[in-house]
Amino acid sequence: MPQVSSQLVTLLPLVAMFALMYFFLIRPQKKREKEMQEMRSALRVGDEVLTIGGVKGKIIKAGEDYLTIESSGRTRIEFTRSAIYRVLSAEELVDETVETEESDDQE
Repeated sequence: MPQVSSQLVTLLPLVAMFALMYFFLIRPQKKREKEMQEMRSALRVGDEVLTIGGVKGKIIKAGEDYLTIESSGRTRIEFTRSAIYRVLSAEELVDETVETEESDDQE
């Protein structure tokens, strides 16, 4: 019987390390991936978005796999849904407008 308990004692740190890795690394990553997938599936025409490459624009056409974004100057670009980094909030859009007006006033 003492041999079984010594084996458990040697396995305990490995089990504990795996549990810690799961709760601190794997689980949060899966949660972020799920949130990103939900955000991308909820994209609609009219949403202001930022792509992974830094292109900012408004969705003017939304298909199942592709989105057409209109950026400044009426430039239209087609992206896959996976290229969308985030949806810009109304606050970010207002802040950007104020910054643009201030820079125009300085020129």
